[in-house]
Amino acid sequence: MYVRYVAIGDSQTEGVGDGDDRRGLRGWADRLAEKLAGLDPDFRYANLAVRGRLIGEVRAQQLGPALELEPDLVTVVAGLNDVLSSQYDADAVAAHLEEMVSALREAGAHVATVTYPDIGEIAPMARARQPRLTEFNARIREIAAKHGAAVVEADQHPVCADRRIWSGDRLHLNPAGHALLADGFGHALGLPGADESWSDPLPPLPAPGPVRTVVAELRWAAVFLAPWLWRRITGRSSGDGRIAKRASLQKIS
Repeated sequence: MYVRYVAIGDSQTEGVGDGDDRRGLRGWADRLAEKLAGLDPDFRYANLAVRGRLIGEVRAQQLGPALELEPDLVTVVAGLNDVLSSQYDADAVAAHLEEMVSALREAGAHVATVTYPDIGEIAPMARARQPRLTEFNARIREIAAKHGAAVVEADQHPVCADRRIWSGDRLHLNPAGHALLADGFGHALGLPGADESWSDPLPPLPAPGPVRTVVAELRWAAVFLAPWLWRRITGRSSGDGRIAKRASLQKIS
């Protein structure tokens, strides 16, 4: 099993939505590391992810340090910030992802990544970006198949687009969502005891009325979408001034 795990990526991998900056963030990568730590006393874990990073920044800032840690497992989750951006370049994003997966595989690491669920189900006002996301998911699968990486097929399971596993900003998983994704990675990696139950749908809920739906959408756009768009327009990022929360391989305490 794995004893040197490094996670690279953006806010999802950093753990935004699972805890806070005062108490600390947990997130799916931490949760996956906890599962791995229970399988080997020599296990060590590093998390180099920083919120707000575009995939080119992940490659430029995190790939080299990850390789220096000589991991036997790396998770690579990045690209959604690019897909949502008005500056999206599909070929460049795919090239960055392939460079990372290829370099890590050539270094002898196992690599795992994830596809993205239907953003229109999570945030209807962002539905116009779904064709980009569908294409990016196809690229993720192609790159993973080419280089022998594992993939959590999140876009194939409706539970992954269920708003009950997403935070109020609809951009980050909540604690239940982070726990679910950690289970998905455990299954994709073939960890002992992992199975397909992570993808089981949640119990159905009554559909909200049209007035409630409109009010919720307008509130989300004002509170979360507008500030996110303004940061992009002004060239700022939620990760400005931030560094990796776990830059070296350490035991799980």
